[in-house]
Amino acid sequence: MVQENKKTLDNSVDAVSGTLTYEDKVIQKIVGLALEKVDGLLAVDGGFLSNLTGKLVNTDDVTSGVGVEVGKQQVAVDLKIVAEYKKYVPDIYKNIKEVISKEVKGMTDLEVVEVNVDVIDVKTKEQQKQDEQSLQDKVGDAAKSTGRFTSEKVDQVKDKVSDDDEPRVK
Repeated sequence: MVQENKKTLDNSVDAVSGTLTYEDKVIQKIVGLALEKVDGLLAVDGGFLSNLTGKLVNTDDVTSGVGVEVGKQQVAVDLKIVAEYKKYVPDIYKNIKEVISKEVKGMTDLEVVEVNVDVIDVKTKEQQKQDEQSLQDKVGDAAKSTGRFTSEKVDQVKDKVSDDDEPRVK
């Protein structure tokens, strides 16, 4: 008689060991993207600027200006913001905390235990747009100026190189 060897394998996920961790930049990105949803928040200091349509302006790095401290189960967030003029700032703060907590918890299961917001300026939407445009203009002007300078220097070098020299290789 043949005896069957029945072995029960425990294939449950709980039986697999390991750890799940998040780099700070991952949490910063979640926070930065979540902040696009906050009414009355015009900018996060450090380069992340949203215009009226929610498109990113001046940088595509949504982590800029977002400070985080990530533990094994909890997260703390630090922001410096520009608030919209005539908007009730405590409501903006409340909305910031809500969207950050919801997005971080929903994506990582980490608990947001602290959100510190320092309001560094208030502006109208129009002022913010003008500031964004003037910054873009300055960057564009600097790029054009650098391009002209480089072209002039290349031309000067070309003029100094004589075509009368014997070729190095034949």
